[in-house]
This record gives sequence, structure tokens and C-alpha cells, in this order.
Amino acid sequence: MAMIGSTDDHLTMAQSDSAPRSGKPARPFSLRRMFGLAAASMAGIGLLLLGIGYIRFVAIIDAREPASTPRTDAIVVVTGGAQRVGDAMGLLGAERGERLLISGVNEKTGREELAKLNPASRDLLACCVDLDYRARNTIGNAIEARRWVRRHGFRSLLVVTSNYHMPRTLAEFAHAMPDIRLVAHPVVTEHIDTAGWWNRWSAIKILAPEYAKYLVARLRSLVETDPETSRLSVIIGGRKPISPKPADMLGPAAEKRTRLLGQHRYEG
Repeated sequence: MAMIGSTDDHLTMAQSDSAPRSGKPARPFSLRRMFGLAAASMAGIGLLLLGIGYIRFVAIIDAREPASTPRTDAIVVVTGGAQRVGDAMGLLGAERGERLLISGVNEKTGREELAKLNPASRDLLACCVDLDYRARNTIGNAIEARRWVRRHGFRSLLVVTSNYHMPRTLAEFAHAMPDIRLVAHPVVTEHIDTAGWWNRWSAIKILAPEYAKYLVARLRSLVETDPETSRLSVIIGGRKPISPKPADMLGPAAEKRTRLLGQHRYEG
């Protein structure tokens, strides 16, 4: 009897061990779950790299204007702030370059308006400054600057723009003109303070989009040969980077000629 009892107990324990521990069957580790975990890991790594890149991007932005500026063949200033043009005119007056290109000028702004804003530079505006009305964005600034550089045979450029805009500007200029020596002259204003940017929303809302545009510019330069003939330049900018109108058809003088011509035709 003891032996029989022992055998029954053994069978009962074996059956208990072989039975599932829960009411639901065990679910196999699916490929969908594996792909989900892999995608989440890749997304996390991507966000980490973007965060590191953003910190490095902010770190290369100059918080102060340079104490001294080397002399170059010419100067190019990208419009977008009144102080940019004023600083560029000052550099031209200090003979940091023999000629100045103001790129991306509003079509309604002429030399007289610029002279009123910079009265001490009136003579320089008359002799040594060229106005570019065709550039519509930073890509267009680089294209028009390249045309200007080739026309005059310059080999080095002093690039003037806001400090936060400088990394993207240099990236676009270097892509369009890899054989030209570029020297940065960042313009620092009270409009944005890069020091302590992590707790200033006013700085983050400018720096974060600028960082995204900088990344796009760098990536675009890897897959295109020339921004002037690139469809990516049009897609990214939403339109052609330079105006399709000829240069002599833009600006206040051209507008005045067009208006006078229209009056003559109406009177005739």
C-alpha cells in the first residue's frame, strides 16, 4: 500500500509539473516586437546624437565679436539685421577688404536709404559697394557671392552675418566656393544671448530652428554638386534661391525706370 501511494503521489507531481502555470499559453517572442524594440533603440540613439550635435553647434557660436579682423580681398555681408550692414561698412572703412557686397537687399532699398542709415559711409557706398537684389535666402547669398567673387577675381572673403547665422552661412559659402578662403566676422547683438541658452526660451526658439537648417545645409552639400543647379535648393527653400529677374531689373532704380516707362506708354 505504501508503494502504491508513493507511485500515485509521484504521478500527481509529474502531472502538476507538466501542466501550464497560468491559464494562457506562453506567447513566443515575435518579430514585430523585436522590430519595435530596435526602432525605439535607434530613435533614442538618434535623439541623443541630435542633442549632442545641438550642444556642439551652440558651442561654436561666438558670444563676442572678434577683437581683431584680418584683411581679406573683399567683404560680403548677408542682410537680415541693420547692425550687420553697419559693421560691414565699418570693416570696409578700416580697409579689411577692398570692396563690399551687400547680399539680399530689399528691392525697395537703394543707396540713398543705406547712406541715411550710415551717413559716415556715403563716399564708400558710392565707390566701393555693390548691392545684390537677387538672393532670396542663404543659398542665394552664396550663389550671388560666388558670381561676384569670380567677376572681380577675389581669392578671400570676410563674411559678415549674425553669430547664430554664421555656421550655416559658412557651410553654404564653402559649398559654393570651396577654393575661396573664408574668414568669419560674427555680429553679436542683444537680440540673442547664447550664454545660458538652456534656460532662455528666446534663445532656444532661434537656435533650434537654425541648428536644423544647418544640418540640412551640411547634408545637402554631401549629395549635390552645385547649389545653383540643384533641385534640392528649390525644394528646401520653397522657391528658387535667386530671383529669376535679371539684376538690372531689380532695385529702386529699376522700379523707377519701369514706372517712368509705363507713364510714357500711357501718355503716348
